[in-house]
Amino acid sequence: MPGALHGIKIIDLTRVLAGPFCTMILGDLGAEIIKVESINNGDETRGWGPPFVEGESAYYLCANRNKKGITLNLKSEQGKEILKKLVSEADVVVQNFKPGTMTKLGFGYEDLKKVKEDIILASISGFGSEGPNSSLPGYDYIIQAMSGLMSITGEKEAEPTKVGVAISDVLTGLFTCIGILASLQNRDRTGEGQEIDISLFDSQLAALVNVASNYLCSGTVPERMGNQHPNIVPYQVFTASDGELVVAVGNDEQFKRFALLIDEPDLLDEKFKTNTGRLQHRKQIEKLIQDKLMMKSKNEWKQLLDQIGIPNGPINNVSEALQSEQAKSREMVLDVNHPFIKDLKLVGSPLKLSKTPIEVLRHPPLHGEHTEEIVSSLGYSRIEIEEMKRNKTI
Repeated sequence: MPGALHGIKIIDLTRVLAGPFCTMILGDLGAEIIKVESINNGDETRGWGPPFVEGESAYYLCANRNKKGITLNLKSEQGKEILKKLVSEADVVVQNFKPGTMTKLGFGYEDLKKVKEDIILASISGFGSEGPNSSLPGYDYIIQAMSGLMSITGEKEAEPTKVGVAISDVLTGLFTCIGILASLQNRDRTGEGQEIDISLFDSQLAALVNVASNYLCSGTVPERMGNQHPNIVPYQVFTASDGELVVAVGNDEQFKRFALLIDEPDLLDEKFKTNTGRLQHRKQIEKLIQDKLMMKSKNEWKQLLDQIGIPNGPINNVSEALQSEQAKSREMVLDVNHPFIKDLKLVGSPLKLSKTPIEVLRHPPLHGEHTEEIVSSLGYSRIEIEEMKRNKTI
């Protein structure tokens, strides 16, 4: 069955994570993705390891399935000619060069429109095409620092902490994907393409959501609260007899049920009846709850809390999460065929579509794996292809 984006062709000029993650999602949805890399080392993440599996880095593998791979020297005239031919057949170009680089190469939005009038160009950068920081490189870690995210992450008395994954890259990939899908819909309606300008900085600011809103509405600068919630109590980590779990009591009725379950009558005091009151007496409530939760194991509490509808969960490590029965039932770990890696496992897609289900039809491409196939499909002869190899065009 064709995927939801079957018939859409995307030229992927991105490296590292935000861009490749975006185009992988589109590939999972059925779009044809052609990943264009340099003829030397290609995507930087190919060298980001260990771990490596049969020479392929785990980092590269995580964001590049369902793509074909071609290597091009975009500084050569013939390399540019090949890219123009690819663009002439494409719907979308995604790139994450430093702002201005595509224009210098002759592939700015106005240049691409001359090749394909309705082309959609999605440009990803650290800080966007405008502003005093637009020329600066945008690494996820730097964005987490400058966006305010690190200032609210970590324990109150400890140093600011980054999120354990490159979350700004991931969010930017998702926002770019949304922008591309919206632009395709607009093109279908109007016949016009457009340029999409997405930055990691903007994406991470938007993802501050309620924390940013708290500041904008109150003028109070948010602080690090560790595992506590700025607006809800109790909504945090507690320690059971055998480890940690999270308890997230979302409303007053849940809190009443929770207090009765753990058999702590003091929590039924009138001053704790509303969330506003509980915020004012946070430390007292935390101590009462913690003393009770130490009396049973994580699993015992989970069973009891689940029965009365209180959101909770043990703090799993990555292995426990990926091997959980829930992950298995949702097919969140996939076995993917690969020419060299015998048992390649990749994280599955969270997109569960009933009519056009996600399929992994292609392994993350080897460096330049489909170059000859793609160049040949553009009309170049075997002799021309061999000449391109000698000239280091491909």
